[in-house]
Amino acid sequence: MNDRPSSSVRPAARADRGQPPPTHSQFGLLRERRFAPFFWTQFFGAMNDNVFKIGFTSLVTFQAARFSGVDAKTAAFLISAIFILPFVLFSATSGQIADKYDKAALTRWVKTFEIAVMLVGAMGFWLHSAPLLYACTFLMGAHSAVFGPVKYSYLPQQLSKAELVGGNGLVEMGTFVAILFGTIAGGAAAGMNEHGALLLAGLCVALALMGRAVSSFVPLTPAPQPDLAINWNPFSETWRNVRLARADRAVFLSLLGISWLWFVGATFLSSFFRFAKDVLSASPDVVTVLLATFSVGIGIGSLLCERLSRRRIELGLVPLGSIGMSVFAIDLYLASHALPQAGHLLSVGEFLALPAHWRVLADLFLLALSGGLYSVPLYALVQSRSPPSHRARIIAANNILNALFMIASALMAMGLTALGVGIPGIFLTIALLNIVVASYIYSLVPEFLLRFLAWLLVHTFYRIRLVHPERIPEEGPAVLVCNHVSYVDAIVIMAESPRPIRFVMDHRIFRTPFAGWVFRHAKAIPIAPAREDAELLQKAYDACAQALAEGELVCIFPEGRLTSSGDLSPFRQGVSGIIQRTPVPVVPMALRGLWGSVFSRAANTHWPRPLRRGMMSRLTLAVGEPFSPEEATPEALQQCVTELRGARK
Repeated sequence: MNDRPSSSVRPAARADRGQPPPTHSQFGLLRERRFAPFFWTQFFGAMNDNVFKIGFTSLVTFQAARFSGVDAKTAAFLISAIFILPFVLFSATSGQIADKYDKAALTRWVKTFEIAVMLVGAMGFWLHSAPLLYACTFLMGAHSAVFGPVKYSYLPQQLSKAELVGGNGLVEMGTFVAILFGTIAGGAAAGMNEHGALLLAGLCVALALMGRAVSSFVPLTPAPQPDLAINWNPFSETWRNVRLARADRAVFLSLLGISWLWFVGATFLSSFFRFAKDVLSASPDVVTVLLATFSVGIGIGSLLCERLSRRRIELGLVPLGSIGMSVFAIDLYLASHALPQAGHLLSVGEFLALPAHWRVLADLFLLALSGGLYSVPLYALVQSRSPPSHRARIIAANNILNALFMIASALMAMGLTALGVGIPGIFLTIALLNIVVASYIYSLVPEFLLRFLAWLLVHTFYRIRLVHPERIPEEGPAVLVCNHVSYVDAIVIMAESPRPIRFVMDHRIFRTPFAGWVFRHAKAIPIAPAREDAELLQKAYDACAQALAEGELVCIFPEGRLTSSGDLSPFRQGVSGIIQRTPVPVVPMALRGLWGSVFSRAANTHWPRPLRRGMMSRLTLAVGEPFSPEEATPEALQQCVTELRGARK
């Protein structure tokens, strides 16, 4: 296979030009200054949040007598709601601040504020004062509300697009490992009856000091909009941020998807103390086991995203994650009704000795792992598709939505509890609601579901080899041309493209029930020969011109029909008609390995071999260098596609 001569146009400029090249592994980022100090800063902050919240929650749940006027049954939900309230009040302002000022300086300021807050918390622990601890909970929420837009808008400024999924995966993993450590430390300290409160006080202040120290090494991260005039009215600015986020439908619905995950996660995390005590008949130490299992699951799921997505923003993982969340939450409900009853609170050893409890832990682990697969691509999509000048404010809108959803989760849990619904019933409610919410989001943005179907096909049946996939431009308009081997060509290309594609398809395919549904939702463009339907042909050219004018990718199969021999048929004039109206680069591509499959028109077809990596069917998608519009004749494109395909069909 030969590449085209150097006279051809080069690929469109990549969005990450000027950024450092991707490291060999996402863990390599932990050795780089542009990521490591930031990672450890947020790690110590997340750990401190959880040492404080778990310690406070454990004390008021198991030592309620020391805190006057506290209801042990609803305290965990109330603490969660108080922590989240500042996100509603301050996120709009903090988003503007993150766009206006250097993020390294803001990080250091926020960590200094954390030290002062933890001194208030230390006094509350020392005096066993619920009002002081509730006040500290609110201030820690304010600290996190200010840091949130800084945290998630920092990553796309310091990382390339190819590193975003891995970087977000590490941050999510680090956050939940910090939750794990904070849970263990907070729970263990609170369990020391005599000096637990004082130990919690010292630990919280120490972690705040460590976070401030490591934040000193976060590198300069210039403000994207230093001349921004800050609107201090939180209500009007909140509405403005939501409007900014709604400008891109996929971004806004991704924000809603992220917020829904926080609704689910907050409900589970806030329920673990009562779940352990009332359902599992277990001691406070078992809560640590539950939270550890949940945290490890989220961390592993987050890290898996880079491997499963091949360093791309793979939206196909989102439906996979949402399906897992519902399946394992429902099984957790069923498992909760098959537990042996003990006459006392079980220790960790006694809890782990019973096989029925391992099913509970497996459900929690797999539910959390599914949550990691669900969240990381959504965060990466929001970061990559948001305008850099408004990115922090859009993330602030996300924090506002997260807060509203988490407050709603606390209110829902408190309401269901008041109605006599137990913790397993709350878990089942969440599982069923998750099915409804996910179905609604995927109906509004079919890109998620279509990418899932494409990802499932090519990762279940095929082992894909990509040749120069970077030649598919990551931004700007282009026409893609490819040989037409099988009925799933478009799905394979869709699965391997870094961005959505508008496919130009034969109008007859839209009459078939399933394929028609798929391609209508993928916004495919129906086309017919002039002799069959001249009006439809003209409409297809108009749709292609509009899509290219809006900066989209358009893919056409210039043979005009599926091959019946495995060889290329003569390329028709369709691509010429498109680029004559809208001169853009044309990217040739070739598929190898689909001929002879059940999806092709070969005489003797076979099903691809699923699942086992060594046995999976192999196919290749090869991408050539782009043609300029002047060079892109049907004859030249056919020759290039033939060379890209080679002898293998």
